[in-house]
Amino acid sequence: MLLAHVVETSRRVAETSRRLEKVELLAALLRQLPGEECEIAVAYLCGYTRQGRFGVGYAALRDSAAPAAGTAALEIRDVDRAFASLAEVAGRGADAQRRDLLRGLLARATAPEQKFLTALLFGEIRQGALEGVMVEALARASGAAADGVRRAVMMAGDIARVARSVLQEGPAGLAPYTIQLFRPVQPMLAQTAGDVAGALGDLGEAALEFKFDGSRASHDVTAAVPEIVEAVRALPGRDLILDGEILCLTPDGRPQPFQVTAKRFGRKLDLDRMRAELPLTPYWFDLLYLDGQPLIDEPQSRRFSALAALAPAGSLAPHLVTGDAEKGAEFLRRALDRGHEGIMAKAVGASYAAGARGQSWLKIKKAHTLDLVILAAEWGNGRRQGWLSNLHLGARDTEKGGFAMLGKTFKGLTDEMLAWQTEQFLKLEIGRDSYTVYVEPKLVAEIAFSDIQISTRYASGMALRFARVKRYRPDKTAAEADTMETVRKLAG
Repeated sequence: MLLAHVVETSRRVAETSRRLEKVELLAALLRQLPGEECEIAVAYLCGYTRQGRFGVGYAALRDSAAPAAGTAALEIRDVDRAFASLAEVAGRGADAQRRDLLRGLLARATAPEQKFLTALLFGEIRQGALEGVMVEALARASGAAADGVRRAVMMAGDIARVARSVLQEGPAGLAPYTIQLFRPVQPMLAQTAGDVAGALGDLGEAALEFKFDGSRASHDVTAAVPEIVEAVRALPGRDLILDGEILCLTPDGRPQPFQVTAKRFGRKLDLDRMRAELPLTPYWFDLLYLDGQPLIDEPQSRRFSALAALAPAGSLAPHLVTGDAEKGAEFLRRALDRGHEGIMAKAVGASYAAGARGQSWLKIKKAHTLDLVILAAEWGNGRRQGWLSNLHLGARDTEKGGFAMLGKTFKGLTDEMLAWQTEQFLKLEIGRDSYTVYVEPKLVAEIAFSDIQISTRYASGMALRFARVKRYRPDKTAAEADTMETVRKLAG
């Protein structure tokens, strides 16, 4: 199939606000897609590629610009092969090779296709056809029940692979997608609660647990974490699937910053030295499968009881079952005092909804905000086309002068904010390149974030994690913005 058909469907889906119409448009396209092409197209319409990320940034895309093709002739298989080649590039000269490959791909694409591919590479597909709508479209196109498709996607961790199976085989194609050993399961996700009282008000008596800072990418890291392998093998279960987090701890038992723990993953050389310098500690909080029996449909209380009978107490996430807001608030204080980012509140009767973000798990975290100066903004893609969107964030540097960059974000921006800031930034413009407008450092915004990590990308040496815009601060001047000294104190 031509990429143009996928791009046109994406455009039409983006232009309608009616969910049923989105589903029908997608289902009509899906019915035309054979085998592998279905897998490729579904991934693209859900905003990702089958090859994952492959090191293409704004600068690389700018340097790879090519005149648009006049006729649509690019097949989606051609795009997939090009992305596979990009993913394989490594070593000396990799940046130049990526630019050449990307330029070759873009030269074969029409203007609408170039726009779509650019948005896809930067994770900015915004046509409202992401996973939730796609599940319904797959059900419509295949004749399978939407709940069955949704559960299969949760178990498989990959909607594109499920799409290929269900479109080729109908409802019977969903049968293999159950919880199995050695097949990654999407983790259950949590909504956010403002405080402990609110969470317990929603859930009633709940299981409270420390919330650990971590990442789940479904990569096989077995070789890099021998002490975790040893710890799991020491458990009495014959075969099992656990959910938990792995941390590097300081000598006094506090969690190291996430990026310190991340050094251990993917490491294949000098493991003995790394293990001695950065030993890993597991904290388990759920048990999904034990000795041939799936447990995901069991209530949380039953799963945790089975886990507690299996694992040493010291390897369990600190845990409290209560409906008392005061006791819950004290539990949160303990978690924060020990350096963790907050707590989880879990409905004791809830099953494990892999990949779902429901109301049975709520996260309660200490909110961090900084008032930062906007240094530049990048032109948006997808629904943000024509607006200045991705903001460059800076803190006052009282030692060196000027502002130190702490990262970028386009999260939290409403259409009204996008329109307003585009107008303001163009008035403050001091320079630009193909993607970025640099501005006088005058506008201050309140930025919420989860924590601060070490970063070699920015001269400041730090970057905000999960930054989003809460509001602009017209009451503050740039001279009143937060300083790098404040940022360092928050970073600990």
